[in-house]
Amino acid sequence: MKITKVEPLEISEVKVIIYERFADERGYFTETFRKSDFLGQPDIPIREEFVQANESHSQKNVIRGLHAQWDPYMGKLVRTIGGHMIDFVMDIRKSSPTFGKIIAHDMPSSPSDISSQWIWVPVGFVHGNLFLEETTIEYFCTGEYNPQNEVGIYPLDPDIDWSLCKPHLKKTFDSSKSTAIISEKDKKGISLSQWTQDSRSSNFTYQK
Repeated sequence: MKITKVEPLEISEVKVIIYERFADERGYFTETFRKSDFLGQPDIPIREEFVQANESHSQKNVIRGLHAQWDPYMGKLVRTIGGHMIDFVMDIRKSSPTFGKIIAHDMPSSPSDISSQWIWVPVGFVHGNLFLEETTIEYFCTGEYNPQNEVGIYPLDPDIDWSLCKPHLKKTFDSSKSTAIISEKDKKGISLSQWTQDSRSSNFTYQK
């Protein structure tokens, strides 16, 4: 696997990992993951093994999220296989200086691209997506799914702080609201202010 760049986003714990594709007249080949290239590397803060891999396909205008899990805790390594996803990550760690702030990263993927990328969403953040076209994504998880210990925060919650988000991605999100396709489960997500008062929020705390 040839990783060419690791970039922190506006919240530095969230990383984008860019890796190369090797193309010729036949198409391309790439290693999307190699354990030795991820675990233990100083600029990639992943210390856990991945124990579950998920694939998700979404229609245009679908919004998913915002989700997090504890017991077991679940960090996520997410990539777009094909299509166009905007990925959203919000800090829910108690006492964090960026608590309640959301960031976004644009992640289109086409066979003609010379590289591809992962986004690393560590424990302590809720995660969601907006799909600008029909899209397939994959994500590796550091914990097996446990529906008894997950939280969903409503993705259109007005309490969310967008001040760190790139303005053009916030504008894209806002323009999608009128046509958004959101599951009934995600529509029932709680607000950020409700989460702040929820005893379960103590499962995520900020560590300096």
